[in-house]
Amino acid sequence: AFAVMRLTKPTLFTNIPVTCEERDLPGNLFNQLMKDDPSTVKGAEALMLGEMLTLPQNFGNIFLGETFSSYISVHNDSNQVVKDILVKADLQTSSQRLNLSASSAAVAELKPDCCIDDVIHHEVKEIGTHILVCAVSYTTQTGEKMYFRKFFKFQVLKPLDVKTKFYNAETDEVFLEAQIQNITTSPMFMEKVSLEPSIMYNVAELNAIDTAGESESTFGSRTYLQPMDTRQYLYCLKPKQEFAEKAGVIKGVTVIGKLDIVWKTNLGERGRLQTSQLQRMAPGYGDVRLSLETIPDTVNLEEPFNITCKITNCSERTMDLVLEMCNTNSIHWCGVSGRQLGKLHPSSSLHLALTLLSSVQGLQSVSGLRLTDTFLKRTYEYDDIAQVCVISSKFKQES
Repeated sequence: AFAVMRLTKPTLFTNIPVTCEERDLPGNLFNQLMKDDPSTVKGAEALMLGEMLTLPQNFGNIFLGETFSSYISVHNDSNQVVKDILVKADLQTSSQRLNLSASSAAVAELKPDCCIDDVIHHEVKEIGTHILVCAVSYTTQTGEKMYFRKFFKFQVLKPLDVKTKFYNAETDEVFLEAQIQNITTSPMFMEKVSLEPSIMYNVAELNAIDTAGESESTFGSRTYLQPMDTRQYLYCLKPKQEFAEKAGVIKGVTVIGKLDIVWKTNLGERGRLQTSQLQRMAPGYGDVRLSLETIPDTVNLEEPFNITCKITNCSERTMDLVLEMCNTNSIHWCGVSGRQLGKLHPSSSLHLALTLLSSVQGLQSVSGLRLTDTFLKRTYEYDDIAQVCVISSKFKQES
């Protein structure tokens, strides 16, 4: 005989409380019965959740990332001794077949009413149908070789729904928003959600707040995720210095990293998921990229202020650049327009300190920069580079 049982943690006993008012016919009978019930919580007998543990009554659900454990028992129901018993347990998935047997050696003999026990463990890494194939071969007293198999099919479900969004900052920083939803029927304790960056990036987690020198999670001290609830995690990725200096390296499709998620359910069952490598399409900057290194947030009306620009040659050829500054209705450039910037080699950069002033109050857009490559006679226009808040100097003094 062959028996297979799944090993899972027990669950808390639940009952349905039956109560009535004292003036009803049963009087205080139902309340007294609940108080005398040893499975209820003393002082809170009307709660459905008791304080006793019960063994699982069914196979239950198996989720991706959890560890599947099973108890296998082969029992000799006959009155004869059998020899050379070999027990084999394989797990068949949609893509592979795994041997889960603890030992591949045959047992010499098995006496009547005796059994061979084995416990198997497997971390589930695939979604879909799984088939546990258990096979037993043995030899009877007459020397006849016997063999039989049993199949146990179960479904592996997805516990979490993970969605990611990328946001490109004006600098080379990339913000990753990960939305994690609990799609099981029980709450989860989120033990760890971290981002393992690729070799090109450094990562900073933005899911904690420093309070009195201590880091406190934005989700509170008890990071439980209820069924169908969604939680958003935010990360900031910045290219490492050796990659940031090479303008042509971070272009096209780049690998950001992968999310590592660890959770616990019920009585401490642990699950872990790692996403595949997350990829994002790096923004195209063309042949020449212009970015702002420094710019003030607030400036005074009709007073000069300084900005610092960074010009990077993203092409594979040397450029000879000329800078032109065109005034707009509100922004006026201070300095000489049409000046030579010199030759700029591929993947190299130069910094420019520029001065301008605004003649209109409010939120104004910095526009009007033109770069011309004298080799190809090609002009690159840069408008809406950034915004500054222009206020009156009188208003600033009064405030």
